[in-house]
Amino acid sequence: MQQVNRYLPILAGITASTIFGFSFLFTKEALAVISPFHLLGFRFIFAVGLLVVLQLMGIIKISFQGKPLGALFLLAFFQPILYFVCETSGINMTSASEAGMMIALIPVVVTILAMIFLGEKPTKLQLFFIGLSVVGVIFIIVMTGKVNLGDNLKGMFVLLGAVLAAGVFNVLSRKSSIYFKPVEITYVMMWVGLVAFNTIAIGQHIVMGNLGNYFEPLKHPQAIISIVYLGVLSSVIAFLMLNFMLSKLEASKSAVFSNLVTVVSIIAGVVFRKEPFYWFHGVGALMILIGVWGTNYFVKQKNLYEIRFETMRRQL
Repeated sequence: MQQVNRYLPILAGITASTIFGFSFLFTKEALAVISPFHLLGFRFIFAVGLLVVLQLMGIIKISFQGKPLGALFLLAFFQPILYFVCETSGINMTSASEAGMMIALIPVVVTILAMIFLGEKPTKLQLFFIGLSVVGVIFIIVMTGKVNLGDNLKGMFVLLGAVLAAGVFNVLSRKSSIYFKPVEITYVMMWVGLVAFNTIAIGQHIVMGNLGNYFEPLKHPQAIISIVYLGVLSSVIAFLMLNFMLSKLEASKSAVFSNLVTVVSIIAGVVFRKEPFYWFHGVGALMILIGVWGTNYFVKQKNLYEIRFETMRRQL
């Protein structure tokens, strides 16, 4: 049983990365008929709808009584609000290669923040494998021959905001798991996302003078399918898996799974969009996979913070 419990967080990380990897296909389809923040608004409406139904059916139980709810609102500010705002804006201001390189730095930022704020210090071997996974992503991007760094510095700084937001989220989710169940963290994130992104989208429609057409995109089947996938799988299921993983694994070990998204997105593009597959895709993907494996395989002795972390959770 202990062996099974050890692999459950890893399975959760793989599941989340797989879902996020396929989300690019559905996002591309939806953006043909709906603007980015409008899509995010609908995405979180569907996410909250699912969670509320599950709550009313008694399948999930949510209780915030006596818990530091303010900590969850702070977490939700960084993810989904700040992350998605910076990512969406940054991608529009940069090339795909620039965005990919910046997002690949998330495990590095998480490792640094976890060392500072959580006292989680990876071994030298783990640092090597974290670096290997990041290099794998950058290698794939560089080999596409479309790297154009330096021309969009403003966009790069905006993307850096997304990277920092993801890093802070990983740390806060790890700390919040002492008091909250993964489903409770996810529940607050989805509600905050619903309010924030629908407020932005409605504001944009008011400025353009077409608020009456707010639900117009739902007439398109491709939008409905994409929104359901992004709302149910990419939001509820994936973030639930992510928060569960962060409650069980060190932040740096969890963050390295984000680079698996690159591998899955390549596979999805080849299989479903008939995109070309080159040798460097295989080499980079192998580097990422080895990096993720090594980071989670070479487990060090538990430090004082981890022992205290587990003790506090048991007491609560």
